[in-house]
Amino acid sequence: MAKASSRSGPGATPELPRIHTVRKQKVMLDSELAALFGVETKVFNQAIRRNSDRFPKDFAFQLIDEEFAHLKSRSATSSPAPSSLRSQFVTLEKSLKGKHVKYLPWVFTEHGAIMAAMVLRSEHAVAMSVFVVRAFVQMREQIGANLGVLRRLAEIDKKLLEHDVVLREVVERLSPLLNPPTEDETKKPKICYHRGNR
Repeated sequence: MAKASSRSGPGATPELPRIHTVRKQKVMLDSELAALFGVETKVFNQAIRRNSDRFPKDFAFQLIDEEFAHLKSRSATSSPAPSSLRSQFVTLEKSLKGKHVKYLPWVFTEHGAIMAAMVLRSEHAVAMSVFVVRAFVQMREQIGANLGVLRRLAEIDKKLLEHDVVLREVVERLSPLLNPPTEDETKKPKICYHRGNR
């Protein structure tokens, strides 16, 4: 799981947040957006709740247990830090940290992430919204490139199938020529005229 890195110096470019597919939508996790915008996840989600009228279901939604478990399992195989998926980690008791998540994370579509930057009203959040847009644009470009490759592979597959049919026909036509008749087949009764056989 790519986590937005904090800026280490002036003008440093933060890492683009990872985009996930949930409910057939491309989304970013609340914790990654909060890190990118420079606020704690708890503060980020409080601002979202205070402005819930700006976040319809196509802008943001809360994950259900199964979706969260799926994201955790995917992050465990792709990153050594699956804890970056935790939302509201500041509200967890120390003894439960890493074992239990009190609140399931929220995820934000591209429009929701931009709206979140506007809700936070900080210069840093607005500046970072540019990186959110770039991440979604980059994702769309990759999907477009993959679709082009998939179309080309489908064309190649179709041609190979056509060639396969033609080759089978050629083999069927050539197989009699490749298998010469045996001697028994060549010994046919001779038809001839004998004197005296009238």
